[in-house]
Amino acid sequence: MAEDPKQSNDSSEGVDGVPAPEGPANLIDTDYKIGQDNFSGKVTLNLDLHGKVFGISSAIIVFFVFITLALQNQVAPIYNAIFNYLTQNLTWVFLLSGNIFLILSVVLIFTPLAKVRLGGAKARPDFSYMGWFAMLFAAGMGIGLMFYGVSEPVTHYGTAMGGTTVEDGVRTDWAPLGAAEGDQEAAQQLSMSATIFHWGLHPWAIYSVVALALALFSFNKGLPLTIRSIFYPLLGERVWGWPGHIIDILAVFATLFGLATSLGLGATQASAGMAHLFGLPDADATRIILIMGITAVALCSILLGVDKGVRRLSEVNLVLAGLLLLFVILVGPTLAIATGFFENLGAYLVNLPALSNPFGREDANFSQGWTAFYWSWWIAWSPFVGMFIARVSRGRTVREFLIAVLLIPSTVSVLWMTALGGTALDQYLNHGVEAIANAGLDLQMFVMLEQLPLAAITSFVAITLVIVFFVTSSDSGSLVLDTITAGGKVDAPKPQRIFWAVIEGAIAIALLLGGGLEALQAMAVSMGLPFALVLLVGCFAIVKGLMSEPRAQ
Repeated sequence: MAEDPKQSNDSSEGVDGVPAPEGPANLIDTDYKIGQDNFSGKVTLNLDLHGKVFGISSAIIVFFVFITLALQNQVAPIYNAIFNYLTQNLTWVFLLSGNIFLILSVVLIFTPLAKVRLGGAKARPDFSYMGWFAMLFAAGMGIGLMFYGVSEPVTHYGTAMGGTTVEDGVRTDWAPLGAAEGDQEAAQQLSMSATIFHWGLHPWAIYSVVALALALFSFNKGLPLTIRSIFYPLLGERVWGWPGHIIDILAVFATLFGLATSLGLGATQASAGMAHLFGLPDADATRIILIMGITAVALCSILLGVDKGVRRLSEVNLVLAGLLLLFVILVGPTLAIATGFFENLGAYLVNLPALSNPFGREDANFSQGWTAFYWSWWIAWSPFVGMFIARVSRGRTVREFLIAVLLIPSTVSVLWMTALGGTALDQYLNHGVEAIANAGLDLQMFVMLEQLPLAAITSFVAITLVIVFFVTSSDSGSLVLDTITAGGKVDAPKPQRIFWAVIEGAIAIALLLGGGLEALQAMAVSMGLPFALVLLVGCFAIVKGLMSEPRAQ
């Protein structure tokens, strides 16, 4: 490895659409050229992809889809066993990893390394603060918030009220905080703080580590926008060989199964909402038709391009989500939501050490069934969200970057969970709406909206929002997958993105048919585990990379 400090005052585009550093930046001196190992062909299709990464990952994934669809009854128990084994034995790995990512992110804010500017010492932000915050907000909103915004607080409330249980002679508390033992107010605080724990600082610390690493090694050091580039300080030129191929292949698997989990949840919730609103059958056939139809819309968005496709759909996302949130706040228990926001935030911060403790846990239902799944899901999503955040954060200092990425989306998540989850709990506790607790996870949001004015309209908006999130996730996800499998090129041919969009839909269908929600969770956990180990090693590379950079004055 050789890192040669060089200064570039060229603010024009660098190689393959990645801007060159502005001002002093410690460019890495390597003979590797982006796309040099790519296979290009224009005989029948316009292709430009990394032969080994694309070939191996696509072949394994196509085989996986075929086997899962062909042997649905046989693979379901296997997925169940995988999920149970990993969560029962390795939950501590996920919890400890999440803590390390958060500690690293917070510590970096208070060190001199936080003065490093992404894109070079003289780089200026590509977006205003408001525009940047809006895009971070858009990244923080997704199918998961729609699916779990009501169902998670309501579920945690019920189990917290249930107190202690005994399974096979082993005492199992709902949470390390202690059960509420019939105290409604305590149970509500426990349920909201536990929910916010899963959507607050920890997931955004995971995303910030990946995004910071990608931005640093691409914008400052001139390397391809792929996960392997993060490991150059550790592997040197070997990163362009098989060690790097394996890292990128793992990133492809993690991203695909993380996306498939989200798409499967979205299809499940949209199907339940359409059955509730229009009386359509809530069955596998409906979910498959939804996935196929929405994938087709995503393909149209891909053909329109990033500016006309993803950008416009993201703007629709932002408006619809904002309107739904504002509506619930205004017509729901407004005062309770306003006061609950600060109470829930305080409860979360107080309970954070106990909730994030990786050792000596007795709360198998919570730490294994919920937290381990979430952390693996966030880790699997991290290449996708991290690359998006990196591409919109050029020109920010590390301190600006980490504070914004940790706090802005986390604050939005707290408000979202407080508004939707708090409204549902108010309806259940103070107005006797038992249907909320009795409904399935995918239906609880629609039952909550049914108790408010304009229920048909808001439910339709919610279904539309789930579908639009589905489309933007598929479209943006295919862009990230294509960048990784094209050797870091950000302007690869569209047929490659179309392939990945189709594969994402196929995996979601295969997992739904091969075990439903359990299969989706199992694959997210199984892919999140090896990638968590990759990212832990990457933390050292980030610090080493930052130490070699000139700092903005």
